[in-house]
Amino acid sequence: MKKILYLLLLVFAFAKVQAQIINPVKWEASIEKKTDAEFILSFKGAIESGWHVYSQFTPEDGPLPAEFLFHDNKNNYELVGKATESETKRAFNEIFGVDEIFFSDKVIFTQLVKQINPKKETIQVELAYQACKENCISETKYFEFNLKTLEAKEIQAADITNEKTTKVDANTVVEKQPESDKSDSSLYMIFFIAFLSGFAALLTPCVFPMIPMTVSFFTKQSKTKAKGIKNAIIYGVSIILIYVFLGSVITLLFGADALNALSTNVWFNVIFFVLLVVFALSFLGAFEIMLPNSWANKVDRQADKGGIVGIVFMALALAIVSFSCTGPIIGTLLVEAASKGGIAPIVGMLGFSSALALPFMLFAMFPGWLNTLPKSGGWLNTVKVFLGFLELALAFKFLSNADLVLQLHWFEREIFLAIWIAIFGTLAFYLFGKITLPHDSPTTSISVGRLSIGLVVLVFTIYMIPGLWGAPLKLISGFPPPMTYSESPYGVGGSNKQTPSAIALPDGAHKGPHDIMAFTDYEKGLAYAKSVNKPILLDFTGFACVNCRKMEDYVWSDPRILSILNNEVVLISLYVDDKRELPIEEQYVSKETGKKIKSIGNKWSDFQITRYKANAQPYYIILDTNEQSLNKPTGYTPDITEYEQWLKSGIQGFKK
Repeated sequence: MKKILYLLLLVFAFAKVQAQIINPVKWEASIEKKTDAEFILSFKGAIESGWHVYSQFTPEDGPLPAEFLFHDNKNNYELVGKATESETKRAFNEIFGVDEIFFSDKVIFTQLVKQINPKKETIQVELAYQACKENCISETKYFEFNLKTLEAKEIQAADITNEKTTKVDANTVVEKQPESDKSDSSLYMIFFIAFLSGFAALLTPCVFPMIPMTVSFFTKQSKTKAKGIKNAIIYGVSIILIYVFLGSVITLLFGADALNALSTNVWFNVIFFVLLVVFALSFLGAFEIMLPNSWANKVDRQADKGGIVGIVFMALALAIVSFSCTGPIIGTLLVEAASKGGIAPIVGMLGFSSALALPFMLFAMFPGWLNTLPKSGGWLNTVKVFLGFLELALAFKFLSNADLVLQLHWFEREIFLAIWIAIFGTLAFYLFGKITLPHDSPTTSISVGRLSIGLVVLVFTIYMIPGLWGAPLKLISGFPPPMTYSESPYGVGGSNKQTPSAIALPDGAHKGPHDIMAFTDYEKGLAYAKSVNKPILLDFTGFACVNCRKMEDYVWSDPRILSILNNEVVLISLYVDDKRELPIEEQYVSKETGKKIKSIGNKWSDFQITRYKANAQPYYIILDTNEQSLNKPTGYTPDITEYEQWLKSGIQGFKK
């Protein structure tokens, strides 16, 4: 009886340990024959309630995007077109400062492949993904598809063929998912911003004076009022069609998603940083961006022919003549819209041209309104300069993106905010008349409107200043780099002055969150803990783990917790998503999971699973110097008091 009871206790204990292995996504693979040589591979995942799986489109500086690795494909089969994924959701993540794109409840990936070698009857695919709830897990699944029997099954890593592979991610395979409600909202926002941009273009010195001139031309040339209105409507519609055509060309040339895929590409962001700086300097008066005069002359000659064709060419003439003012606005708008992918450039041009065309049509219908228009003057150049400052500020967002992708830390949050404070502070001085630029008209006073806008800009500038000392600045969240990407999480001058890491760093240690001394190598951290006779706080974490960052930002930053982490424990942080490859001689196949351990992250993930039977992050364990647990491990614990009590209970166990 005692043996049976003992056996039951062992089973219960084993079940309790095994329960720590989290598997929130159940995958099922299938294959369908489309033609004799084409096959559709499907990966269907059932996601447990409350969990999220991240899309292939989630930005690289956010949570880990899903990605595929196709094995043994050289001269055997090829990927046809782009893969697709089921409907996603989108939400802004304040921790990473990006929009994360994810699946809830279910996820479906499909890829069309074409068989090249009839003798090759199997396709092996590796799917890597991240799932998060309160904790995050990074998982890899392996599948094999039989092209002859049309069977699909999950296999072990050891069964994967070690031959030529093709990595497939959002940049090379995945087609834009069906537009969700969030996507629709994004298109509405693009239209709204574009409409405002078109209205801003109206108030520039290249466009505004043309309104009364053009409307007067139509009313004089038309024999009746009705004819004048009709011609003006045709003119307005022609303007819209010209700009929508431009957006369509951009979409057709680059594809619905090419620029979206390039949004995290370093060269893409650097090139558009330079482009927007050029646009900004043009608006500030350094030079003018002009199209060849011969273009305008040829178009004018066509416009003189009259009729509908003549009206269309008059609209084209407007686009060419006003290009020095509208070009930078259109360029900026197309850059931003095209980076969203899909039909965003077309929607952007529709919004811009609608705002540009509307006044011409309305004033033609009601010529008496022309008398209410303000006279052209220096205020038009003020609008142009104002837009130049905005373009200059936006340019640095692209430079910031490039730095974030490379993780160079050359352009951290404080530098970005300092530049924006300088730009908008200078703009405020300009609006107050303290600074003049080359094309400004002499003035002895400023208008009430200009003063009001100047005050708004000044308030915005002052609002950003506390961001240098760690203020979250939620009003501009998503523009500057995230708070974790900064010289110090406390802001300028706010680092903790007496942390061990500020005094001296032992071998293998570095400055972690809040300047806490931390190790990323287990053996070196263990050796140091033995030398100073302190317990170990073992932290299984990830660079793309949302709740890991939340714990560090909101729990570890509390003075009570920070004091413990700095003075009473040795922190060892093991990143399970560290992509750096291990030396060949250190790579192996896990005896626990059968997976290939090729990277540093693989090594620490396998270490967590093998020794602690857990695979979620964050995951915290307090150990003594003999590597024995001092209390029950814990995961995501946003309650500061609860986390403090957990830390103290482990430390007390070490002192006994």
